[in-house]
Amino acid sequence: MRSLRGNAVETERPVAQARRYDRRRVPWYVSIPVTFAVIVALFLAAGKFNWLPGLPNPFATRQVDRSQPAVLQSIENMSRYDAAAGNFQIVVDLDNEAKFMPSALLGSRTLYVAAGTVDSFVDLSKAGVTVSADRRTATIVLPHAQLAQAALDPKRSYVFAQQRGLFNRIGDFFSGNPGDQQKLNVLAAEKIQTAAGASGLTQRAEQNTGSMLKGLLGSLGFTLVTVSYK
Repeated sequence: MRSLRGNAVETERPVAQARRYDRRRVPWYVSIPVTFAVIVALFLAAGKFNWLPGLPNPFATRQVDRSQPAVLQSIENMSRYDAAAGNFQIVVDLDNEAKFMPSALLGSRTLYVAAGTVDSFVDLSKAGVTVSADRRTATIVLPHAQLAQAALDPKRSYVFAQQRGLFNRIGDFFSGNPGDQQKLNVLAAEKIQTAAGASGLTQRAEQNTGSMLKGLLGSLGFTLVTVSYK
């Protein structure tokens, strides 16, 4: 009886150890995502840091410009006089909120500093000119000054801060699109265009155009030059 009990005890010990070992093992549905996340983190870190100084980094990348040469599509004859230009800067605060989920999981907020210029011009092709017989007096009637489209400066425009939810970061990682840059540019250009309309830029353009024409015709011998807008 003692030998049987001893054998029973000896045979039960490996089984108990195996059960305890099985309880310690990480489930497969947890280990696979964790392993994938570790591999991705190591790959991204290897691209930024050279772990073996003196040896070439196998994860290093280089930028190669394979763009095609620019193609001229059309040429337009310009008859306008660019009389004034305004430099603008604006901070675009774009917040995409989810209706039924917290922002930590779904949503994004971006602070975008945009800089651009807006030109104000007068169309000289529509000018009406009246000259006296003695060529001493001239009357010029011009259309009112207009605003050109806002032009953003990419060298002075940048994303200042950005917050994204967990699902947004995962989607951007797999899609390779870290943000909607085009939407930010369009929104910034619209706001700069609106600001230019309220800045008095067209009035300054009309004043500069009148001064330019009076100086030009005065050098040609005209003693009285009148410039008006309608």
